[in-house]
Amino acid sequence: MLANYLPVLLFLLTGIGIGAVALAAGRVLSPRNPYPDKLSSYECGFEAFEDTRMKFDVRYYLVAILFIIFDLEIAFLFPWAIVLDEIGVFGFMAMMVFLLILVVGFVYEWMKGALEWE
Repeated sequence: MLANYLPVLLFLLTGIGIGAVALAAGRVLSPRNPYPDKLSSYECGFEAFEDTRMKFDVRYYLVAILFIIFDLEIAFLFPWAIVLDEIGVFGFMAMMVFLLILVVGFVYEWMKGALEWE
C-alpha cells in the first residue's frame, strides 16, 4: 500500500529540492547594492504625497467584495449552461433560485448606496 505513494513522495521531494536550489542560488548570486533611490517609495514617477502606510477608504474594499461576489455568478453560469440539457427542470429551477438570491443581494446593496461613488 505504501509503495503506491512512493511516486508522490518522490515528486514532492523533487519539487522541494528544486525550490530550495532556486532560492539558494538567488540568495548567493543576487547583487546587493542598495542606495537611497532604490529604497525610497515610488508612486507612478512622483514623490510620495503621504505616508505609504496610509489607510484606504473602506469603499474600496466594499466594491472589491461586491465584484468578487457577482463575478462568481458567472463562474457558476458557464458550467450550468453546458449541462442544462442533462440536469433538466430541477437544475434550471435551482439556478433560478441562485440567481434570485444574487438579485436580491444586488438590490439590497443598491438601495443601501454601496454602488454609489462620491
